[in-house]
Amino acid sequence: MANSSSPEAPVSVGKVSALIGGWVDRLGEIWVEGQIAQLNRRPGAGMVFLTLRDAERDVSLTVTCFRSVFEQVAEAVQEGSRVVLHAKPEWYTARGTLSLRATEIRLVGLGELLARLEQLKRKLGAEGLFDAERKRPLPFLPHCVGLVTGRGSAAERDVLENARRRWPAVRFEVRNVLVQGPAAAGQVAAAVRELDEHPGVDVIVVARGGGSVEDLLPFSSEELVRTVAAARTPVVSAIGHEPDQPLLDWVADLRASTPTDAAKRVVPDVGEELARVHQLRDRARRSVTGRVDRELHGLAAVRSRPVLAAPQRLVDGRADEVASLLDRARRVLGHRLDHAQTDLGHALARVVALSPLATLQRGYAVVRKADGAVVTDPAQVAAGEDLHVRVAGGGFGVAVGQD
Repeated sequence: MANSSSPEAPVSVGKVSALIGGWVDRLGEIWVEGQIAQLNRRPGAGMVFLTLRDAERDVSLTVTCFRSVFEQVAEAVQEGSRVVLHAKPEWYTARGTLSLRATEIRLVGLGELLARLEQLKRKLGAEGLFDAERKRPLPFLPHCVGLVTGRGSAAERDVLENARRRWPAVRFEVRNVLVQGPAAAGQVAAAVRELDEHPGVDVIVVARGGGSVEDLLPFSSEELVRTVAAARTPVVSAIGHEPDQPLLDWVADLRASTPTDAAKRVVPDVGEELARVHQLRDRARRSVTGRVDRELHGLAAVRSRPVLAAPQRLVDGRADEVASLLDRARRVLGHRLDHAQTDLGHALARVVALSPLATLQRGYAVVRKADGAVVTDPAQVAAGEDLHVRVAGGGFGVAVGQD
């Protein structure tokens, strides 16, 4: 068509629509999976109209089928049901619209759903999205809590009332979204992204009041799981169920069993915290008082010791000891001086008794020659030689006479 058209020779709308129809016809019959978003069964009409929506993306197609085809599953199919259709694409040339003409409708069984969820769970788990190391701790006291939940739902009331009852000052940023149906996963993921970018939100709670496996499929959406994994703000999963866990529970930083439990886990109880503060304050007071008492008792015990009770007693005792030693030293020294004096007197008497002066006093004399030599023999002197005589009373000179 591109080669056979130009501004001067354009192709008509009808021709374009006919060409598209020819391409669509060549697709043949295919099996299509999706979720029924709208169901229109007009009374008496031979055709049933459906809107089939992609469970993961915001894409939908119109489906038509004969009433006889739909009646085979009419009792089990409703809006929100997940189905597989055997259909042929059809292009309505006059209006330029595409639809699927279904010849068979099959419900996606619970077992098959669970198997697909398990496969997706293994895939995301292998990427590390469920690892405990990547989970972030919740803030102790969030100033603002982001809440993603259904409009006017019991889950919303439970979270708001219980959180404000526990901590009246807590603020909420609430995003009301669909929590069931084909569009739910996209809306929940978009709300989580919006709250994650909000500068004042400290923690995000995704809450729903439980439901069947089919009802909870949006909370196992791969888009939602990856959105929560990429969020910088801690996310709490508060889906009110127990037997089966949607994948949101695995990727969330904290799983709460119910919305009420989420409120209790997200904000502390003001009464409990005040009681804990009082308890810790009393404990600190008792600890300080006990320490002071122990130190006072220890100080009193130290002050009661003799060295501090009467410190002069130690000095007095030492003074008496010093006086006694001083007196003893004096006596010993006096005794030794007396003894030395006696010994000195005896030695002096012996010296005096043995001295030459004592001999002279007994009448002896010492005769010396002029050169000082002592005369001990008469032959040592000659007649007329001058000598010096020393007696006890003094000395005098004599001359040697001739005999």
